[in-house]
Amino acid sequence: MKAKTISKSTSEYFDYSLLAVLVFLVCFGLVMLYSVSSYSALIKYGNSMHYLTRQLIFTVAGFVGLYVASRLPLEFYRKVAFLSYMASLALMALVQTPLGKEVNGAKRWLKLPGDQQLQPAEIAKIALIIYIPLLIIKFGKEYKQLKQTAKVLGAGLVAAAFALFLTDNLSTAVILMGITVIIVFISHPKTKPFLMIGVALVVLVGGFLVYVVNFVNSTGNFRMNRILMWLKPEEYSGDNFQSLQGLYAIGSGGLFGKGLGNGAQKMVIPEVQNDMILSVICEELGIFGAIMILILFGLVLYRLFFIAQNAPDLYSSLVVTGIFAHIALQVMFNVGVVTGVLPTTGITLPFISYGGTSTLFLLTEMGVALGVSRRIRLD
Repeated sequence: MKAKTISKSTSEYFDYSLLAVLVFLVCFGLVMLYSVSSYSALIKYGNSMHYLTRQLIFTVAGFVGLYVASRLPLEFYRKVAFLSYMASLALMALVQTPLGKEVNGAKRWLKLPGDQQLQPAEIAKIALIIYIPLLIIKFGKEYKQLKQTAKVLGAGLVAAAFALFLTDNLSTAVILMGITVIIVFISHPKTKPFLMIGVALVVLVGGFLVYVVNFVNSTGNFRMNRILMWLKPEEYSGDNFQSLQGLYAIGSGGLFGKGLGNGAQKMVIPEVQNDMILSVICEELGIFGAIMILILFGLVLYRLFFIAQNAPDLYSSLVVTGIFAHIALQVMFNVGVVTGVLPTTGITLPFISYGGTSTLFLLTEMGVALGVSRRIRLD
């Protein structure tokens, strides 16, 4: 049997740069998680390493998932894409059954053995990333027709609706729809209709915010209250405690921070290890530390862009584009919330915030991207 050979004019490629940045980000995230959460973990559980230990378990599992995903052929993702999509919808529906678990007033998790929990909406993200490109490839030339484009957008809308109405998770619903829209925008031959829709949405959102500022003073809806707290922080300072304390942490850190472990706001910010972890990073490492983190995320996105641009086929290119969109949206939303640019949404900072399911599937997504990079052939 003859061995397969590679032409002398080409060479195999693997994106070690992306892998190195990922390892650094994850290790940095674990260090910061312990620094940020040790006090609250000691008070709540009597063990300062409670959150770190749980995060380590999912991090190890995530790197196993990364390795497996990087070795699987792209044809495997094509075959399981639809099944994964349907399974993610079914798992989100199970949240409304006795298998669902409520944490901090939100029922978004499924109970697992060993006092663990799983957030099905995180599975929906990776399922959508591998399914939407498959739909686009399936439609072929008909994809440019409005009917077929609507079907692709509809698949994302269904997943977003499940996340919103079955798991009560607006932030994840926005990200799921955002991933879909970005993949469709990048792959569609017509850009003018999308730009017109984008302008119309900006006008509608702007008009809505003007209406809220001028005519709405109170409401029983907690999401509307979050918008009010964002637009009128001086009137809702009591209800806006978490965001205001986060801004105090950023301001008190200065340029180089108070030093690792010396932050004070982590003792008063509720659930600081989740979506507000960046504020304590700014307090302890300063604006300089936050800029370094953003540069690292910029490197991750740059490497994903390189892989998507040089992918051997359209399907794998669109899959990596979906991963790029997911990371970019989540980072932008988290930074926007922490700095007060956006209303509170509950979106975590990838690879750094506490969240086992999120870390597990984010690393698995990176494994998919690294698997695509294996198929790149450089001249």
